[in-house]
This record gives sequence, structure tokens and C-alpha cells, in this order.
Amino acid sequence: MATKKILIVPGDGIGQEVTSEGKKVLDKIASKYGHTFNYDEALIGHAAIEKTGNPLPDETLTKMRASDAVLFGAVGHPKYDNDPTAKVRPEQGLLKMRKELGLYANLRPIKLFDELLEASSIKPEILRGADILFFRELTGDIYFGEKGRKNNGDTAYDNAEYSRFEVERIARKAFDSARTRRKKVCSVDKANVLETSRLWREVVQKVAAGYPDVEVEHQFVDAAAMMLIKDPRRFDVVVTANLFGDILTDEASQIAGSMGMLASASIGDGTGVYEPIHGSAHDITGKGVANPLASILSAALLLDISFGMKKESDAVINAVDKVLKEGYRTKDIADARTASDNVLNTSAMGETVLKFI
Repeated sequence: MATKKILIVPGDGIGQEVTSEGKKVLDKIASKYGHTFNYDEALIGHAAIEKTGNPLPDETLTKMRASDAVLFGAVGHPKYDNDPTAKVRPEQGLLKMRKELGLYANLRPIKLFDELLEASSIKPEILRGADILFFRELTGDIYFGEKGRKNNGDTAYDNAEYSRFEVERIARKAFDSARTRRKKVCSVDKANVLETSRLWREVVQKVAAGYPDVEVEHQFVDAAAMMLIKDPRRFDVVVTANLFGDILTDEASQIAGSMGMLASASIGDGTGVYEPIHGSAHDITGKGVANPLASILSAALLLDISFGMKKESDAVINAVDKVLKEGYRTKDIADARTASDNVLNTSAMGETVLKFI
């Protein structure tokens, strides 16, 4: 029996819709297993800009630091996508949150449910059995380096930067995790071209020496991108830099058939943040068709990683598995074989998961 404080940060677009379903699942777990989860809510992104002018208000940051975990939705709005000159943007709140909370490791499990093998554009025989855990470094690289314009604005630059310490701490997380899995780490870089990647590889090699029981390989990012599609089963734990991780994990989402199925955890040495990897998807906002399973699986990650509730986490994952085995789908993962009565809206999918917990 445990008492925990969870901050709900829905953010923008479908983040509002899917996060409410994730919260319902946490409520069901608390009730079933005798835990007490106390909730608060806070603003981020476009919603926060509209109300306060700030994509990450101080009040939100204070609440995050005071919580045991954060269940997060998404940030973004077309208004900013269509205006590259906007000085205040929703994504600034996301980057600042990661920096302020020291969330240096983004974990993205790419695990296939057998019932969704046909939902991927990749052949089922290539996919079956794939189970990859990505560790994407979150607080360095090109996103946080010096950037600007010169030559009267006609030339732009973004500098990538990494310190030895930043690479070492994410590498250790990856190797520690590999010890609980298949004991394989693939470090992805571009060491034939980039100085930051040469430092990355040097540090990973040094860390690997302390894990003689874990097999390590190094791949250039272009080769890794190809191999993810050609033979995804060869990968166990993948560790890589911020930019490469951003791109590769979205590519890997297609292994699972839909971004609506993938959860993630952003962790450091304090409060962890758990979120689906999909964006705010304003084209479907308010239509009730968003897939809540990624948010629900993010809640499962929260239970496991931040609270150490492995049994409770497994109960959520098993419920999602049963729902899929029974043939229930949201629009993004339905196909020609799905009975029309089994294509559920956002809230109905959430309710169906609850029944199987």
C-alpha cells in the first residue's frame, strides 16, 4: 500500500483527451491494489501561453518538482508551425521542462503486440518478436547548443555539443537496463563525421568496459536506420544522442504499426515524466478518435519505473493485450478485418481497458 502524488499535465490537442484515459487507469490500479494516488493538474505548451504568456509557468515547474511522477500529454499548435518568426512557442516549455527537471534519459519501449503485426507496413515475419528499448539522451546536442543567424539573416547555424559527463550517465542507464534484458547494447552515432560522436563512442567504450557481461556494438546512424527496418529483432537496448534518437524512435514507431501505441518515460535523478510519443495532432483533436493506448501504457511505465509497482504495471499491459486480442481497435490501428462494432472512440477504448484490469 503506497501513497503517491501524481501531476497530470495534459498540454495541447489530443493530449487533453488521451491523458484523461491514462488517469482513469491509474485510478483503477489504486482502487484494485489499495494504493492512494493524489492528483494535481498544471498547464504547459500552447494552453499555458494562452493563459499566462509562458509555455512553462513557474507554478507548473513547482508542482512538477513536488510530485512523485508526472503523466504528460503533448504540446504543439498549428498557429506556431505556420509562423516560424514566433518568439514564444509551445515546444520551448517541453525543452525547459527537460532541462529544469534534469530529465536526461528518454526511454521508448518498442514492443509488438502480435495482434497488431498486420498494422505495420513491414512484413509480419520481419517484425514478430521485436522488442527494443531506446535510450535517447535528452538535454544535450543540437537542440541546446548555440544557435542563430548571420550574414544579414541569410545563414543559420545550430551547434551540437556534448560533455563526457552527459554521455556517461545515459550510457550507464542503458547498460544497467540491458543487464535485465538480453544483455545487448547498440550505441548509435556518426563518429566518422562528427566530433561529438567521436566523444560519444569513446565514452561508451569506456563505460562498456565495466559491463563485461553485456555485448556492445557501435553503428553509424544511417546504418542503424536501415537495419531497424531490415532486421529489428537484432536490437535489444539502443542508446543514442538527442537528434538521432528523435528521428530513430519515430521510425521505430512504424514497427509497432502506430505512434498511438507507443509510450515513453523521461527520467533523471528526480521526478519522472511519462508521455505518449505522439504529438498534439490538432487535425483529430475533439473528434474522439485519438488512440489512448500510448497514454495508458505510459501510465504503466510510470507505475513500474517511478513507483516500483511491477505487478500493477504488468496488469495494465496485460489488459491492453487482452483488449487487442478481443479485436478492439481505435481508428488508427483498425484494418479491413476489424468488425465495425469493434472500432472504438477514445473514451470507449479507455473504458474497455479498465474492464480487463
